Amino acid sequence: MISRKKRPYRVQDGLRGYLRRHGRLAELPVSYADLTRYDDATPVYDKRGRDTLWQSVLYPPSMRKEIHRDLVRTYANMRVMGNAALMQHLITDRVDVCTYGNTQPFRVRILNTLNENFDYFYVKHADASRLYGLELEDLLSPSRIQYLTDGVTLIEEHIAGIPGDEFIREHLGDSRIEAVRLAKEFVKFNERCFVRLLGDMHSSNFVVNVIPDLDEVMVRLRAIDFDQQSYEGRCNVYMPKYYSQNNAVIFLAMSCMTHESVKQYQEEEHALLRLRARAEHEALGDLLHTMSDDDLAPVENIQRLRQELAHHHRDDRFLRCESMGELVRASLSLLDWE
Repeated sequence: MISRKKRPYRVQDGLRGYLRRHGRLAELPVSYADLTRYDDATPVYDKRGRDTLWQSVLYPPSMRKEIHRDLVRTYANMRVMGNAALMQHLITDRVDVCTYGNTQPFRVRILNTLNENFDYFYVKHADASRLYGLELEDLLSPSRIQYLTDGVTLIEEHIAGIPGDEFIREHLGDSRIEAVRLAKEFVKFNERCFVRLLGDMHSSNFVVNVIPDLDEVMVRLRAIDFDQQSYEGRCNVYMPKYYSQNNAVIFLAMSCMTHESVKQYQEEEHALLRLRARAEHEALGDLLHTMSDDDLAPVENIQRLRQELAHHHRDDRFLRCESMGELVRASLSLLDWE
């Protein structure tokens, strides 16, 4: 589906102004560059002894104490607005780096020494596409997401759940999970991604939350990777149903859903998106105005995508769009939220 590596896009003044107005800028105690100064790394294995493709990094003794302290302070900025008094019992337990990915993010585990509970957060490059993706996720998805930026550094909270590929491999046959409920959630997830033009949602880039619900179990799919927000030029890139990695869920949905059911669930999600967009009318309008003026994709991608969206929706308003931000606005305008 995606054959070429996406190029990063700098955070321009317009987006930085939006982030400042909406409380996403902070003076962080640690930067992405600080975390790259490790001098050794060891593989991280899961509970079954399988290589996770993450590596746990070790810092020189001369800087280890300072980095670990600053990571706890960074976590405090994200969770309790920097109130260090509430963080005295926390320590940095581990820092991992994902070396196989394009952006090589760091994952930090913070441990509560009072009860041995732990939490994660991520330190990444502040790519403009990712920031727009995160903000659209916060405004339009069923779940909020916390993140902060400082210069070229981005920190994100951890999104908990079973990785999609692991869920398909190990949990899809669980008798507690109703096929229809899973199929319904996938249809709604597909619609959310397509309406806001979030691409690359194959099974490694979303998680599944399994939630007990009366006598049944419900599921919810959540995106965890926002690098491909409004970049590619093909319409199908923004629909999870076209990724072969998701085929097991797609075939399951095809076996238990009718065309009428799919249409119903799509309209249900449109109604929810409309409500969320109206509830966040001021922030969403501000974001789309900023995004429309930003450079987020090659011209050829914009031209191809506007043609494909105009054909898909049978709506010529897409043909007048000159940027990815304008295409997102046109797509959301179909919900009649303004």
